[in-house]
Amino acid sequence: MAVKLHHITIVLLISYVLIITGCTSNGQINSDSTIAESTLNKINTIVVIYAENRSFDNLYGLFPGANGIHNALEHPETYLQLDRDGKTVLPSLPPIWNKNNPNWSFIADLPNKPFQIDAAPGDAPSSNGIKNVSPDLVHKFYHNQMQINVGSNNQFAAFSNAGGLTMGYYDGSSMALWQLAKEYTLADNFFMGAFGGSFLNHFWLVCACTPSMANVSTDQVSILDDKTGMLAFKPSSALQMAPHYLGDFNFTPADNTNQRNYAVNMAQPPFQPSGTPPAKTGNRLLADSGIKNGVVVLDPQTEKTLGDTLSARQINWAWYAGAWDAAVTDGMQSPDKARSVIYKTGAGAANFQAHHQPFNYFSRFDPTTANGREQRIAHLKDYTDLQTDIAKGTLPAVTFYKPQGSLNQHPGYTDVMSGDAHIAELVKQLQASPQWPNMFIIVTYDENGGFWDHVSPPKGDRWGPGSRIPAIIISPFAKKHSIDNTLYDTTSIIKFITRRFGLEPLPGVRDNAGDLTNTLEVDIRN
Repeated sequence: MAVKLHHITIVLLISYVLIITGCTSNGQINSDSTIAESTLNKINTIVVIYAENRSFDNLYGLFPGANGIHNALEHPETYLQLDRDGKTVLPSLPPIWNKNNPNWSFIADLPNKPFQIDAAPGDAPSSNGIKNVSPDLVHKFYHNQMQINVGSNNQFAAFSNAGGLTMGYYDGSSMALWQLAKEYTLADNFFMGAFGGSFLNHFWLVCACTPSMANVSTDQVSILDDKTGMLAFKPSSALQMAPHYLGDFNFTPADNTNQRNYAVNMAQPPFQPSGTPPAKTGNRLLADSGIKNGVVVLDPQTEKTLGDTLSARQINWAWYAGAWDAAVTDGMQSPDKARSVIYKTGAGAANFQAHHQPFNYFSRFDPTTANGREQRIAHLKDYTDLQTDIAKGTLPAVTFYKPQGSLNQHPGYTDVMSGDAHIAELVKQLQASPQWPNMFIIVTYDENGGFWDHVSPPKGDRWGPGSRIPAIIISPFAKKHSIDNTLYDTTSIIKFITRRFGLEPLPGVRDNAGDLTNTLEVDIRN
């Protein structure tokens, strides 16, 4: 018996190594270098569609053939959640702490395992189904690491303000994007570039870097435990109360090497549109950096971005955002006037999310300078511009699209299906574009939104990667009806664009992440 167990252990270890190194079960290496350059070079337009806050298991855990919920349920060690002491297995899932909503009270009675939100016992179509808005879940830099717990993924419920909701998943088969994933390539080993939330992951999409500034007020600096390097918290049980941190703020302590604090959770852009209004007597193009008792306005950033490397090679590119033009106008109003677009929720509201616009943090786009204004006109555009360019066949070689808040699938303020329909319709328009025959579309998510996923993130660096997220590759050159198990993270998008256009590599892009070329069909005619 000991010999058999020893043999099984060796097999499991070998399997783990094969997955991490990119080997398939038949011994082949998933090497991006094997793709024919002739196939890659036929791609003239790359479109990145960036949705919000869903883990892979949350939306695609039931996708046939993918590494999903079925695999997790076969191995309880991949899903059993521990209490905050890191030792005690929770006897049941904790309640949702951040919303007192009776429609979600059932979670406190669920066993300690993943559960389907839109099926019994959670199925209440009028309130809990995939077409409805769920409560939001905390999704921050240190929290994500504490939930992952060095790859065990066993403290998501303990360190969530939404308790057991983090373990919920949907049957996503009704989604239009699910059907596109069946038709083209679904990547089931793709991870968010950085730990935490939307703000930081948008930076990692465009520069593989973490923003920083000097002289941050101490009341904005996180208080960390000396032993763990994570947030210090008061001991308590996840079944009794929400986690209580001693200092859960937006910046890291100052780095010893450069005395700068890194912004790992939300800070506002220095330029409008920003969540921070202009100063009453200041320039209406700027956010009021001296405002008190609000989210910090980040200093203009100067790191090199993908936009810089594209421009250096005279490759046209643009960041299109839903409600951008309206948000610019909204942001330039007097601070005495209420915003009607930026972070405005409610029926019919665009709910523009200023911290989802990464290029608006960089000094290159300073609207108070002539060059900054030119750069904004050239590269920062509205969704209506995107539709015009699609129809005319004039999309830039590299196109980013960020849906407005009401259509981005973010828990707490929108639902899954409205964003799914919006993105699927956009893909349909792209497929009807004159540029479609040479197009490569990536539909992915910024981060997991606080939802659990059973796959351990790969080894990375101080900043990530974080949890696994969905990614769909749609292209005439993409493998059809395929699931790609290659290891990717958000920086793989940068790597793919860099390789296709021969750009200067950005230093933060990770060596062990694939460059997406494994999703392409090799053209054997070349």
